[in-house]
Amino acid sequence: MDASTPRLDPTAKAWSPPLPQAPGFEHLVVETSGVRRHVATIGAGEPVMLLHGFPGHWWQWHAIAPVLAEHGYRAICPDLRGSGWTESDDPAFHRETQLSDVLAVLDGLGIERAHVIAHDMGAISAMQLSYGHPHRIRAVVQLAVPPGFMEFSPRLIPAFRHMPKLLLHRPPASVGYLFNPAYQHRPFTDDETAAYLAPEQRPEVLASVHRMYRGMVVPAAMQMMRGDFKRARLQPPTLFVFGREDSTFTEDVVRRISRNHERRAVRVEFAFVDKASHFIPEDAPAAVAELALDWFRQAG
Repeated sequence: MDASTPRLDPTAKAWSPPLPQAPGFEHLVVETSGVRRHVATIGAGEPVMLLHGFPGHWWQWHAIAPVLAEHGYRAICPDLRGSGWTESDDPAFHRETQLSDVLAVLDGLGIERAHVIAHDMGAISAMQLSYGHPHRIRAVVQLAVPPGFMEFSPRLIPAFRHMPKLLLHRPPASVGYLFNPAYQHRPFTDDETAAYLAPEQRPEVLASVHRMYRGMVVPAAMQMMRGDFKRARLQPPTLFVFGREDSTFTEDVVRRISRNHERRAVRVEFAFVDKASHFIPEDAPAAVAELALDWFRQAG
């Protein structure tokens, strides 16, 4: 087998530190040269790729993926490079590092097209996939992140207030401070916080934070601010979902910065979820699952 060909290893059992509990999931490794990607899956049927935010990993979807599985979908939840239990021999990040990993998972699992649900940082790869590889996508649900073709507004500046500290981050400092009331409607329990921060026991996870932001997140944000994505037409049907308690992306702001979406995309709609802030998958998992299922049915 060529070293660059993805290898599916369904026998991987020993994960360190131990994986958080989530009944019904299977845990796989999709491997290419130098990268061993942890992927959690549940269900059978039409595939849905779920791309977690930061700081997070596959477990962000533990309350949503089983609902998709119950409705006849196969939920595929990879740990993006630099997060969770995915391992890489190369510590560097560039703008499309995580996109390459998403494509490797799709190819390794033999998936030609999939629905996509993405939150926060995962929305970068979903956006890149939508514009660069639209033939691989059926429909997209983006959570808590505006369209790539957005109009810049000074009212968006608070959305970047966390970046300076992450750009300067150095281990062994934790990034658990991001789980705070500024981004949450419902505070995480101690067990939830521990589950999210468990991978910090792996040195490469904390070491990747500033590299990830310098090499991938900031360049992608600059593309949006420059208006690069306005020069292309978004092809996959895309639903953008925001929490009504998100102080930055209020409905008024979202609709203002997206006001020309008919010219920028084939089909775009917006939804706003009550009792939810930036961490929508945790604040309102039932609402996210319901919106996604309805969007996928509409997309056909």
